[in-house]
Amino acid sequence: MTYLDDSWYGCSHFGVTGPDDFDEVYATYSCDSLNLFNDFVLQNQKPFLKFLICAVAADSPPTTSSAVSSSVSTMVFFLPFKISKQMAEEAVLGFLEHNEQIKDSGEFAVEKGISHEEIVNVIKRLNGFRFVDAQDIKKERWQLTAEGKTYAASGSPEFQLFIAIPPEGISRVELQKKLGDSVFKIGCQQAIKNKWVEMGKTQVSRKVEHVDDNVKALLIKINDGEALNQEDIDALKRRKLISPQIWKGFSVKKGPNYAPERRKLATDFTRENLQSGEWKELQFKEYNYLAKGFPIEGGYLHPLLKVRRQMQMIFLQMGFEEMPTNNYVESSFWNFDALFQPQQHPARDSHDTFFLREPSTTKMLPEDYVERVKQIHESGGHGSRGYGYDWKRGEANKNLLRTHTTAVSSRMLYALAKKPFEAKRYYSIDRVFRNEAVDRTHLAEFHQIEGLICDRGLSLGDLQGVLHDFFSRLGMSNLRFKPAYNPYTEPSMEIFGYHEGLKKWVEVGNSGMFRPEMLLPMGLPEDVTVIAWGLSLERPTMILYGIDNIRDLFGHKVDLGLIKSNPICRIGL
Repeated sequence: MTYLDDSWYGCSHFGVTGPDDFDEVYATYSCDSLNLFNDFVLQNQKPFLKFLICAVAADSPPTTSSAVSSSVSTMVFFLPFKISKQMAEEAVLGFLEHNEQIKDSGEFAVEKGISHEEIVNVIKRLNGFRFVDAQDIKKERWQLTAEGKTYAASGSPEFQLFIAIPPEGISRVELQKKLGDSVFKIGCQQAIKNKWVEMGKTQVSRKVEHVDDNVKALLIKINDGEALNQEDIDALKRRKLISPQIWKGFSVKKGPNYAPERRKLATDFTRENLQSGEWKELQFKEYNYLAKGFPIEGGYLHPLLKVRRQMQMIFLQMGFEEMPTNNYVESSFWNFDALFQPQQHPARDSHDTFFLREPSTTKMLPEDYVERVKQIHESGGHGSRGYGYDWKRGEANKNLLRTHTTAVSSRMLYALAKKPFEAKRYYSIDRVFRNEAVDRTHLAEFHQIEGLICDRGLSLGDLQGVLHDFFSRLGMSNLRFKPAYNPYTEPSMEIFGYHEGLKKWVEVGNSGMFRPEMLLPMGLPEDVTVIAWGLSLERPTMILYGIDNIRDLFGHKVDLGLIKSNPICRIGL
């Protein structure tokens, strides 16, 4: 082995200066090692084993031969795999040096006495380095099923049944007991078909003196890889004794980088290369500028968070300030009554709202304001007739999971009315809850975006102008408005935008002007009006990212791959 000639220096301090000096060290430490490898494949590699024992002993001289044996056994455990790969690679490259091609890798493996799996692995590796050009070969072969293997070993059921019948015959019950239910049933069908036996009501007898088990013979041929005619194959297939197996191999030719021996390409240029002069002979691996780096592991932003940030930036650019939306639990008063929504409204039913069991009611409401809200509901005021019903404090006290962020807007407007009036622009983006059936477009919890402007003398034209400004910043400049009804806005409008990508009009939000019945009981001046609009966060996000099922975007069924692979930035709808 040529690489031993350069390795004496590794044991020089141990008294080894050449091949002959190994013998003394080897004799001292080899007894345990040779016992270990008595039946080992490396018995044919004794020169290398001798070197390995001496090298281990020289590296850190031990006190016993068993210590050397332990170290050597660990190292040698992996050697068969290296030698097998090396043999396979040398076989492929060496054969191509004197031949045009390897026509079939399977036949080549048998010829060289190397496993086909190892040959295939080497071919793939050499093909990657362009030492060879490999073409796929696929062949359909037949393999025995579990039932076929049983019959190949024990004989077919019909043959077993025939052999089990004595010349004088046997009762059906006794024969079935002798063979077992499965073999008896299949054996009877096939033996009758072959006219081997005669089945009476109670007795079974032979119709012929001798039979051959052709089924077993055919199965053995299949197992040995022999070819059968199509008729025999069809017969075995019908009985489900064989199944097709696709065999994959390669035909191999020399590649553009072919060489009789593959040298390991260097990936680093070191000081030792310069000092030894080795750099003159080194072949370096080409640098792949297109190779992808390791994926960055870390936190990822959910698409909803990205779109939410975009919405926040738009509101901030338009001069809005964010409302505090940290309270998911709200009282019915702020969620419904303060918005002039009657207590018998369907939205307040338990089928549409999540009411809290504990604590079920609130104890913190501004009493003077509650009284004014009650008055406007029951008998009206400020030019309104009200709803004309018996308003109940108990309904207003019920706690719930807020159904919209407008509950926060009512609190903010009430707080604004308690101070000298100042025009304000508010926005909020947060979670709301509704007791709805979950489907591809609805969830029981989602995010609502809301914006409102409170100022003197605002009109419906101002609302439309603000909406055009807001949605144009989202990339949707072509808007339409449709009259709608909301309990707390009048007039009210649904907002539709033309989506250039979808080539159609899509509903993007709702809007309106808060009613005087909502604003005046708060204490706001009579000439102050509030324009407002709202939309969900999920809908524009689904449009942006091409998602057609809301459950794929938000909730426990979200694919984490979406979180990692979604685009960094999306501009416009």
